[in-house]
Amino acid sequence: MKKISLSGFLLFFFVFSYCQFQQPPTPDKVFGDLFNEVQMQRIFPDGKTFVDAIPKRRPADIMYDFGLQKGPNFNLKKFVEENFELPVVPTNNFRSDTAEDVVSHIKRLWTVLRREPDKVVEGSSLLPLPFPYIVPGGRFREIYYWDSYFTMIGLKESGEIEMVENMVKNFAHLIDTYGHIPNGSRTYYLSRSQPPFFAAMVTLLASAKGDSIYQKYLPAMEKEYQFWMDGLDKIKQGQAFRRIVKMKDGSVLNRYWDDSQVARQESWREDILTAEKSGRNKIEMFQNLRAGAESGIDFSSRWFADRKKLITIQTIDIVPVDLNALMYNLEVTIAKARLINRDEAGAKEFKEKALQRSQNIDKYFWNKQMSFYTDYNFKTEKQNTNITPAGLYPFCFINEKPDYMSFLGKKVAEVLRSRLLKPGGFVTTEYPTGEQWDSPNGWAPLEWMMIWGLDRCGQKELAAEAAKSWISLNIKVYKQTGKLMEKYNVVDIDKEAGGGEYPGQDGFGWTNGILLKLIGIYGMSK
Repeated sequence: MKKISLSGFLLFFFVFSYCQFQQPPTPDKVFGDLFNEVQMQRIFPDGKTFVDAIPKRRPADIMYDFGLQKGPNFNLKKFVEENFELPVVPTNNFRSDTAEDVVSHIKRLWTVLRREPDKVVEGSSLLPLPFPYIVPGGRFREIYYWDSYFTMIGLKESGEIEMVENMVKNFAHLIDTYGHIPNGSRTYYLSRSQPPFFAAMVTLLASAKGDSIYQKYLPAMEKEYQFWMDGLDKIKQGQAFRRIVKMKDGSVLNRYWDDSQVARQESWREDILTAEKSGRNKIEMFQNLRAGAESGIDFSSRWFADRKKLITIQTIDIVPVDLNALMYNLEVTIAKARLINRDEAGAKEFKEKALQRSQNIDKYFWNKQMSFYTDYNFKTEKQNTNITPAGLYPFCFINEKPDYMSFLGKKVAEVLRSRLLKPGGFVTTEYPTGEQWDSPNGWAPLEWMMIWGLDRCGQKELAAEAAKSWISLNIKVYKQTGKLMEKYNVVDIDKEAGGGEYPGQDGFGWTNGILLKLIGIYGMSK
């Protein structure tokens, strides 16, 4: 038998490891010049169309023919249509006879939004999932990270516990395979995640199936924690690395980030034009846009230096209060799971991490002048003054000081009533910028977090008032259209929501989930 030298073994190990953990290529890598020309010439109105298309034959063969055929009279759109199976454009999604009550509509809609386990297709951007799942709807044809938590709330309300568990299994699979849960199950989302709700999903499932669920998903939660805390040993005080920010006093908090330095593949043309318009460094712009996408709040004046224009986006300079409340919850949930595993030392370690983070949340995010939790800009070393739903996340999760949180809750309720409460519920921000996460829009996940946070800190009257307004608006639109929408105009309830990079979508996973839950708590509003 031939002996292998140490250097040869190390080379083999490196190559094997690289092959094992190399992430699948994104559409711009697979289709190169073809991808760039399709996106920049905008042969499809939606930049997501081509990156979701499925090649009808081997990508290498398509690219070979593209190289041979392109020229002055080349018909790019015809070439794409001949070589790719394009995703169906949702022009008239599932609707009900409006005489059907909205609860029955949603329960029937789960089957429409259900997808079966995926098959591997060479050249497709879809990341195959091993278990069934629910998609949001419309142009969103794959599973999405933070959307799914709010969808699961409604699935549980519907008694669809098996589907909740299947989705948790899929997310654990993504963590095991890629080291984190990507923004969505597409290759072009792999460089970023989304708000870390996985621990909340585990808690939701455990409420139906018992504490063994914590034990089962402890390894996945710990691996996700490592992803968000990667680089802690590399940074000094006053610095940031990936998703970690270490303050000058040594306090550790998290920010949103994306490892890629190019335009988002699904918004390629839009990002390139935005970067050019800004006059700023293109890589810096792309990273800020991508970090905004990781936040799920894409896009909002919350991330803008001037509160007005996307070209001033500064997401990577901002330490967000909602993200850190979610990281607190992840630490608390890991501690609980370790304790169930009889790992008392491990549980104590994570309890201490959570306690320290809760203290840091109060130190850096409680804005005494605003009487609200606001984001912190670690570059300017100043608290932001934007009032947003993110300020309610600490009330949803923090457990150590209920009396103190109740005291703060009274102040927060006054601010919300005077500045964000509108006829249809809570508005996302005070600023009408034309972006979809700004005024006049309201979104189901943020409505839920605000209502939940208010209820949890004793502000039940305002929570109920907002919930009933949101229920009423959802049902009003449903009766008019037979549909449930991605977002709503809560300022003028007779107008549609708008803004952002794409038209309003219907379906819609998280709207369905939160509406069911709120109806279960507060009843059906007329």
